[in-house]
Amino acid sequence: MKIKWLGHASFLISSDSGARIITDPYEPNDKLRYGNINESADIVTVSHDHFDHGNVAAVKGNPQVVKDNARIEGIEFKGVPAFHDTAGGKERGKNTIFCFEVDGVKVCHLGDLGHGLTAEQVAAIGAVDVLLLPVGGFYTIDAAVASKTAEQLKPGVIIPMHFKSNKCDFPIATVEEFLRGKKDISKPDASEVEFKAGELPSTTQVIVLKPAL
Repeated sequence: MKIKWLGHASFLISSDSGARIITDPYEPNDKLRYGNINESADIVTVSHDHFDHGNVAAVKGNPQVVKDNARIEGIEFKGVPAFHDTAGGKERGKNTIFCFEVDGVKVCHLGDLGHGLTAEQVAAIGAVDVLLLPVGGFYTIDAAVASKTAEQLKPGVIIPMHFKSNKCDFPIATVEEFLRGKKDISKPDASEVEFKAGELPSTTQVIVLKPAL
């Protein structure tokens, strides 16, 4: 399976058989300048309905939209309830963590997680091969909480998302804050990476992708 970072919290995940999943499609504006999403998909997951995560209309191909537990194209999607803030959703509402397996690789997209995970949430998420992890803070968990979250979930690979860049002017931190002190970091000159079941790192590796858009 392949994972391509489109930008922000949006990824295109393609199975070996051709199924295409897009996570949290965004709507560009003057603060969020990643390019328009022109990709087609069979499935779109939406962690919450804010403009930078729920722009389903941008995705071509008449995809099925997943906002909770679902089984589509033979893929089981587990939605783990969480919040967009540390106040039980009173500030920014609810957030859904999505866990699903593609070609034997277990993916977890944390959406706009705004708090540390409880033991119950860690248990519900279960084993993770590839963790799509917000690290910018302010709207989501910051670098410190993101690092603790990674320690709780023990993924094979972390792909950071939702951080400040030359295409994102949100009042959030860059990825460098999260990377500080980390050992196994890869920064390929690419927006896409391929994973195969049974061939993931034995200790957690951080892969910082370049946005495709």
